[in-house]
Amino acid sequence: MPDYQIVIPARLASQRLPNKPLLDVEGKPLLQRVWDVGVSAGAKGVLIATEDHEIIDAVNGFGGRAVLTSSAHASGTDRLAEVVDSQGWSDETIVVNLQGDEPCIPVTQLAGLAVLLAQNPSAGIATMATPVRDVAEWFDPGVVKVVCSCDGRALYFSRAPIPWDRGAFDEGRRPNEMPPGVTPMRHLGMYAYRAKTLRQFAALPPSQLEMIERLEQLRALEAGIEIVVGRLEEPPGHGVDTPADLARIRAHFAARDE
Repeated sequence: MPDYQIVIPARLASQRLPNKPLLDVEGKPLLQRVWDVGVSAGAKGVLIATEDHEIIDAVNGFGGRAVLTSSAHASGTDRLAEVVDSQGWSDETIVVNLQGDEPCIPVTQLAGLAVLLAQNPSAGIATMATPVRDVAEWFDPGVVKVVCSCDGRALYFSRAPIPWDRGAFDEGRRPNEMPPGVTPMRHLGMYAYRAKTLRQFAALPPSQLEMIERLEQLRALEAGIEIVVGRLEEPPGHGVDTPADLARIRAHFAARDE
């Protein structure tokens, strides 16, 4: 197991769930439930990065570690880059990004990201993908797809249904079933970075492909940063984005803690 750091970006601004990190989940703030996952994952350190003093106070209250970052960041990746510099981490430090609304992600998957990146020294980023199961998912622009080389390097990410089976699909017509022999992959928003890659990424302007697809990882590919992609047969549990998600998570922890 390589040494690695876990950083949890968290902020109060959420359109669908205001104050989401601090919402109660069976006696603990949601963010503390995520912190508990990070602490269990075997990382060298776990740190919460936020722009909100209220979150800093809450983290101090449950005994966690937090750092105050700029409110000007356009993305969580930029926030991670600030943390890397403020903590003085070396270029080869592996940093796993744990989203602040993912309290049910298996710890083995977090550690697996760190191992995947450590085993691929030419890559700057490691991420995960899972097989697309049906046509509706393949054609859903909310589902990000990825195609990879034979050695697991990402070639492209898109909201479009890639790879496009020209022999099976007529242009503009959605098929009723998956064509045989095709296994499209759904990208999962899980990342491990080398610290030097975060520094490089944050210094780059948004790229043309990134802006047209609205996918931040395309900035890295356009800059020549290798992204290695691991495969999960089943995706991790869904995060907390809506009131229904919050109710589901509360029920999960209520049953677990009985």
